[in-house]
Amino acid sequence: MAKIFCVANQKGGVGKTTTTVNLAAGLAKVGQRVLMVDLDPQGNATMGSGVDKRAMQLSVYDVLLESASVAEAATFSEKCGYHVLGANRELAGAEVELVEVERRERRLKQALAAVADQYDFVLIDCPPSLSMLTLNGLCSAHGVIVPMQCEYFALEGLTDLVNTIKQVHANLNKDLQIIGLLRVMFDPRITLQQQVSDQLKAHFGDKVFDTVIPRNVRLAEAPSYGLPGVVFDPAARGSQAFIAFAEEMVQRIKGM
Repeated sequence: MAKIFCVANQKGGVGKTTTTVNLAAGLAKVGQRVLMVDLDPQGNATMGSGVDKRAMQLSVYDVLLESASVAEAATFSEKCGYHVLGANRELAGAEVELVEVERRERRLKQALAAVADQYDFVLIDCPPSLSMLTLNGLCSAHGVIVPMQCEYFALEGLTDLVNTIKQVHANLNKDLQIIGLLRVMFDPRITLQQQVSDQLKAHFGDKVFDTVIPRNVRLAEAPSYGLPGVVFDPAARGSQAFIAFAEEMVQRIKGM
């Protein structure tokens, strides 16, 4: 059965999409069967996985409105080695359309249940806002992976996210927990980043992943080629870090 994880942070620009596509590619490289679900109407994770969002016949929008199944809407990215349930601008309309329907926050959960035995990991890229789309992701997931920059404002945003997760856990999804905090765009030369990293470890203990993703130019360049950094330049420091993170995730899941 697939383990389902949201990659979420209510602060924008912290590398959620970069984390999602590179972790998906890293897990595929270490032999896992992976489905990447893009829940952001911008469709960046879709394009970053080598899938043209403009050419898709079916998307996560159709799955949420129950006009298509995950099996019908997902496409396999040959370059990246994992399946993609993509998103495009249509998804912005789902916010409004879901307001009136039954089981609105559980649509994705039910859809994923039908394919749970076909994958080892399902990774969901959530938009930065706490919307009906994010709620669908959180209701589907066993846990949340939180990418974090080691900066002061990131700590502020983390408090909001932890509160949100507690509310969803209490009211909608008893399985939901924080799996771990991933330090991204990390530069050990910056004293503040080192201090925030130490604070995180002191407060969250083993919830902080051992792997640290360094600030890396090749990871930043990869999306313009429509690929995760792990595929674009496997030898880059950032790509190597994501493969190490994938291995750490596999080990951590064994203990769940």
